Order: sequence, then C-alpha cells, then structure tokens
Amino acid sequence: MAKRNIYEDDVDFAALALQSPAFNKCLKSNGQLDFSNPEAVQQLTKSLLERDFAIKLDLPDDRLCPPIPNRFNYILWIQDLLDTTSDSYAERYDAERTVTGLDIGTGASCIYPLLGCAQRPKWRFAVTDIDEKNMNYSKRNILQNNLKSRIRPLQTTPNDPLIPLDAFGLESIDFTICNPPFYSSTSDLLSSAAAKSRPPHSACTGADVEMVTPGGEIAFVSRMIDESKVLKDRCQWYTSMLGKYSSVEIIVGNLVGAGFDNWAVKDLVQGNKTKRWAVAWSWGTMRPSQDAARGTSTLPKHLLPFPSAYSFEVHGISIESCSQLLSNTIQALDIQWQYRPIMATGVGFAKGNVWSRAARRKQQQSPEGSTDRNHDMNEEVETTGTALGFKIQLRTGNEGGTELMVRWLQGSDSVLFESFCGMLKRQVRAA
Repeated sequence: MAKRNIYEDDVDFAALALQSPAFNKCLKSNGQLDFSNPEAVQQLTKSLLERDFAIKLDLPDDRLCPPIPNRFNYILWIQDLLDTTSDSYAERYDAERTVTGLDIGTGASCIYPLLGCAQRPKWRFAVTDIDEKNMNYSKRNILQNNLKSRIRPLQTTPNDPLIPLDAFGLESIDFTICNPPFYSSTSDLLSSAAAKSRPPHSACTGADVEMVTPGGEIAFVSRMIDESKVLKDRCQWYTSMLGKYSSVEIIVGNLVGAGFDNWAVKDLVQGNKTKRWAVAWSWGTMRPSQDAARGTSTLPKHLLPFPSAYSFEVHGISIESCSQLLSNTIQALDIQWQYRPIMATGVGFAKGNVWSRAARRKQQQSPEGSTDRNHDMNEEVETTGTALGFKIQLRTGNEGGTELMVRWLQGSDSVLFESFCGMLKRQVRAA
C-alpha cells in the first residue's frame, strides 16, 4: 500500500532531478541543493507540486515560498480531524462529503487550497489575504489550475474579521487553516534569527506583512479564539499553525480558559527540519481519533486533550464469546447499541451515566426495562441528547485472549467516558 504521507522520508533529489529538468539545473555538482539560494528553493517547491499533485505555481521573489512537505502534513491532519468526527461515525474518508475550508492569509502561493483541492474533489475553499500582491498571485494560481469554481478569494484589511463568514455569504464551514505571522515586530524577527545556534535551513523570502503582526502569533491566534466564541459551531474545527514551541502552551491555556474541552495538537515535523505545531479546537462534541487529537511527541501531557481511546484485554476467551459478554453487558443498560459480529465492532450512545447503581435500579423497575435496544448497523439510531457516543472493536489479544478497544466518538464529559470504560472492564472481566 502506498504511503499516505508521500513526504514521510526526505525528498530524493536525484529522482526529482530526473523528472524535472528545471530542478536538475538547480542541483550542485554533489547532487545537493543550495537552500540558501532562493531560486533553488522556489524551484524545489514548483517541481514537487508539478510532479506529485499536477499543480502549477507562480511565485514572486519577495514573498514566502511554502515548503511542500510541511504544508502537506498540515492538510493530512485536517483530513484526519474531519474524517474521524463526521456525522456518519465511519472514521474514514467519505468521498461524497462536501467540505468547505477557510484559508486565513493564503499568501501568494494559495498553497493549502491547491493541495486540498488536489487531494479531495469535494473540497472547496474561501481564502483571504490583506496583501494585494499576495492576492493577485493567489488569483493567478487559482486560475491556472482551473480551480475558480472551487476557491473563492477575498482581499481583507487588518481591521476585518479573521474569519469573515458573512462577507463570503457562508452560514457555516468545516474548518479554518492558517499559517499566521510568527513575529510581533521586525526587531523580534531579527533577534529570533540571531538567537538560533544554526543558520536557517532554507532561504526566507517572506515580506514583513507575512512575517510580522502586532503581538505575534499568540495575539493572532488568540484573536481567532475570540472570534470563534461568537461564531461557535458555524465552524466545526478552528485550526492554526504555530511557529514557536512556547506559543503552544499559551494558546492551549487560552482555549481551556475559554471553556473549550475539545481540542487537538499536532507536530508538523519533516525529518530534522524546522519544527512547527498545529492546534485545533471545536465547540462540537465529536471527538477526533487519538492520533489526530494527540499527534505529538514533543509536547508535555498537560497540553494534550483527554485520550479518546482506551483498551484492555480479557484473557482466555475468544472474540465470539467476548462479543456475547459485551452485548449482554450493554443491552442490560439504557444504551442504543449496534453490533456487527462479522466486524467484531459495535457503536453505542448513552444519554448519561446509565450504568450507575441508581440508574440500573431504575432501569430494572421500569416496565420497559427489558426492551431490546440492539440494532442492526444499517439502521438509523436516535442520537439526540447523547452524552456519550462510543465504538468498541474486538481483536485477538495475547495468548488466545481478546482485546477490547473503546473509542470515544462523542461527548464533552471525559469523566463519563472514563467511568464507562471502567465499568465495561469490570463487567466483562467478571463475567
């Protein structure tokens, strides 16, 4: 199976040179690229886009040239967030789902919309930028890639909303994507560069308008958070890149302080190159997969959201027998439950802590206490008022046992999810 992230390994310059004569001219005699040469760096970007995505790109010499592996990594993460928080609970790519994203500060390259549209035919974008030159080049790149019907540009001003849904006539969108200016001033930019122990890996041609904003990236993303408090669920996932490790803790702290319990963090790292981070937050109760929500090896645990997956093993029991124990346990509760034996997978929805002693007594005393709430996986299940949505998958464990993997699909109460997992573990192991 082909790798989903085609840039998981470093780019093979020799292979790319064989496929792109223009790039071949940029290589040094030793087969390496001079990353201090802006023309060489720009050609690398153009050649990768043309070879891997059939994208044509025009860029000015005095604006940011996007590193494709990093930008593609961000797009893949957005895909994971959306795929694992869809209304279908399928946790996979839905080719029929129409998705609308907003690229805040799209730059001259319009890179995120170009990559997103190349990857998924049903994706659409609204894009903004406050710089006229960036916007002109962005429009040129949209047109030459025949994406005028899928990407809508809008030049904004520094005083306009960062998320101008009303200006686009959009009632709602699925996500924002953003690479904000990192620095608070030109002196901040220069002092940051001077403080680095090594010179930058690649030449930077960014203009001040792309690199500097009052208050830096913390103020910029905090402004996004403030706007999201008003827009709320008009956007499913608000996301932004962060260029400084120190910014992540401040932004996550701002999210928690604003009442968000559903957020995600991601490392955007390619090999030993420059590290970036991405943060996402949502007013919704759909929980992303563990990999999407906690996609980091560089951040401490206190910056991570509550785990959305839990697993335990039952020794000495087959999947078939464990399936029956599992269904008996859940069907005894006031839980909507669908189970597909052939996939050893079930999905359930509870309106509260229906496994507490008080709830069980009430259920046993109810005339409807014995009602069968087991559904076929193809049936519609009423999920209104759901406090906890979950999926359970069974697979062969060690020494002939069975492993149960519980996935938190929906809900805002981590204590409820943790309590459910503890109950399930006790009941199944005791049976």
